[in-house]
Amino acid sequence: MTHREALANVVLPRQALRRTLLTLTALLLMALVGTGVYQRSFNSGTASLREATNARLDLFASVVEARVRRLEPVPATIQLNPVAVRLLGDPTVAHVTDANDYLGRLNAHLGSAAVFVLDVRGTVRASSNLTQQDDSQWGESVSYRPYYLEALAGRATRHFAIGSGGQAGYFASHPIYDGSRVLGVAVIKIGLDALEETWPMLAAPTLVADANQVVILSSQPSWRYTSLAPLSLERRVDLQLTQTYGSLRLPLFPIEVTLSVDEDTQEVQGFVSGDEARHRAALGARGNRAGHLVLGRSLDGMDWRVLIFTSLSSVRQQALVDGVGGAVSVAFLMLLALYWSQRRRIEKQKLAAKQLLEQANAELETQVSLRTQELTDANAQLRREVAEREQTEQTLRAAQDELVHAGKMAVLGQLAASITHELTQPLGGIRTLAGNSAEFMRRGNHAAAQENLSIVARLVDQMARIINPLKSFSRKSSASPGTADVGRVIEQALFLFQLRLRHEQIRVENHCEPGRWMAWCDANRLEQVLVNLIGNALDAMRDAPSPVLTLTAERQHEADPPMIALQIRDSGKGLSETDLKRLFEPFYTTKPSGVGLGLGLAICRDLVAEFKGDLVAHNHPDGGACFVFTVPVSPPEEIRKDEPSQ
Repeated sequence: MTHREALANVVLPRQALRRTLLTLTALLLMALVGTGVYQRSFNSGTASLREATNARLDLFASVVEARVRRLEPVPATIQLNPVAVRLLGDPTVAHVTDANDYLGRLNAHLGSAAVFVLDVRGTVRASSNLTQQDDSQWGESVSYRPYYLEALAGRATRHFAIGSGGQAGYFASHPIYDGSRVLGVAVIKIGLDALEETWPMLAAPTLVADANQVVILSSQPSWRYTSLAPLSLERRVDLQLTQTYGSLRLPLFPIEVTLSVDEDTQEVQGFVSGDEARHRAALGARGNRAGHLVLGRSLDGMDWRVLIFTSLSSVRQQALVDGVGGAVSVAFLMLLALYWSQRRRIEKQKLAAKQLLEQANAELETQVSLRTQELTDANAQLRREVAEREQTEQTLRAAQDELVHAGKMAVLGQLAASITHELTQPLGGIRTLAGNSAEFMRRGNHAAAQENLSIVARLVDQMARIINPLKSFSRKSSASPGTADVGRVIEQALFLFQLRLRHEQIRVENHCEPGRWMAWCDANRLEQVLVNLIGNALDAMRDAPSPVLTLTAERQHEADPPMIALQIRDSGKGLSETDLKRLFEPFYTTKPSGVGLGLGLAICRDLVAEFKGDLVAHNHPDGGACFVFTVPVSPPEEIRKDEPSQ
């Protein structure tokens, strides 16, 4: 064997070992990346699924509040009608008839299951349902019911129970007083059929459990009246005595669920424990081997808890697709790297062959580059300076737009409570009128229903008038000059502060009527300047005994081009000498620490400068601070012909 053959026999096994190691490394890297991508995709999908499920839970909670909790205060109002008090004091036939008639009309109006009155012995003395076999049947004794015992002790109560007729409902009770003495108990039974209609909205197996951890409502019929946790013997005896669930035996919930409760938010989350294959039948058609996420929460003001079982099948499938995609991407990148390595090796060989020719060319190019280097450097420096200045200008404009929008959002944040207050009354009216219209339609009184709906339409228009100026003010847009009605813009700015003006009893003297002054500027940014200056004026008058806000405008004919001078004056204590000198400096503010950043007036001056105007401040001779800024007059062909001369 020659020396060359011996060397080849040594090199070949080394190359094979190297290829094997590279292959194993590539496979390991693909597995690691695929696993990481799978886990990240699964976590992200689970978070999105949790967010969507929480949104559905919020919607369900609002349905419960609208359908059930709104009727809880009704028993407390029954004692206000003398009919109920007379009945309990003297249960004659006439008084019973009057009480039954009143309760029947009240029940029909509310849409509840029943309304009835008990005496101190727990006997039904008046009811909206005289013939129905239930707790509300006339003459029935329900002294064993918790809602009677709690109310007799002087405490209003509410809880779930199955009536003596087998119909489940939500009972709310309140004692009826004669002075300090309890004469009886008023009870309303709220039907839960409306909640059954919400299961398709949740799009997943769902249940509602009461304070005893017993499932009282569910989209899965087999889950109803099962216990999520074992009930003690004493608790079962209490439930049998009070007949809370009738004669039902309350078996354990068919699925093993491990739950954890956040004490702060009352949110519940967990998972289906044990072998999930055993629970597929209980979970219905949605059951699978991918697992289920269990989310829930306690309903405000009620001892109920809602749980929803959401399948993780789609999340796991998407995570698997993403993991495979990640592994394939790594394989593609490694193949691309291998191809690039081979190509570089070939290119290196070609470059070596051309090296001598390139050296000769390089010497010639060096001579030429030495003579042109100075000009090239100068051109490059000039290009860099131009690019830097353009970039700086773009950055400044973008920062200014963001600061303007941030200022708008800050104002809207301060006004959030005012806006909520303005919308609460129309919304309450719409809810009441809509309920009344439904009842009138059921009774066939279409004229009354039509009148109620017309009032609803007017309330909707009122809410639109509140919301539209806020939408226009909060819009983020770049400066676009055009004809702007100064009076209209001032009205929109004052609208944002209308609740504060009423609350602080600030008198406004606005001498800028709409249609009188037409300026050439961006109306949205003009409104931002006015909102900032008006807000500062209101802050300055916070401790003033008789606050007055004055807005005026005048035409400056001597200016070229003609300008409109807008003046915002307050009746506060005015500005100090230091304030007047540093008022428009960035980050200088006259407000207490933590209230403002000191950028509002600097931004306002920049916005006015974009209009080719100016912003100045001084103290008025009669007291208070006065801010004056100018904006160009609209082009002559767009000025109203009836504009008065100043």
